[in-house]
Amino acid sequence: MKRVILAAVLGVMAAGAAMAEDPAVGVWKTQPDDGSYAHVKMTPCGAEICGTMMRTFNDDGEYTSPNLGKQLVIGMVPDGKGNYAGKVWRPSNDKIYIGKMTVTGDNLKLSGCIAGGLLCSKQNWSRLK
Repeated sequence: MKRVILAAVLGVMAAGAAMAEDPAVGVWKTQPDDGSYAHVKMTPCGAEICGTMMRTFNDDGEYTSPNLGKQLVIGMVPDGKGNYAGKVWRPSNDKIYIGKMTVTGDNLKLSGCIAGGLLCSKQNWSRLK
């Protein structure tokens, strides 16, 4: 019985360590969209990655958006090679799109697509933390 418990604890610890090392985890600065940009905190949400809007900015500086605390990046499933698939929410039109994401070092490429991925809008984000 002790071995089963120990194996379960070690398995949970290994899964947590693997997610903590995910290249998408951290704080990212979005590309401006309709004159505003945000800082998005990417964190594990189960076996996936989710991104929550933490701060918002426009030409006048930081402002309090009604979208603070909402998820922009929803349920991105990693493939282990820096590529992800999930959903993306665009606050300016309040629509959710098929999402794809690629992380290379301190650069994150995010796309939201319609029509089965035929038409996509893309953004490049930069890592802050």
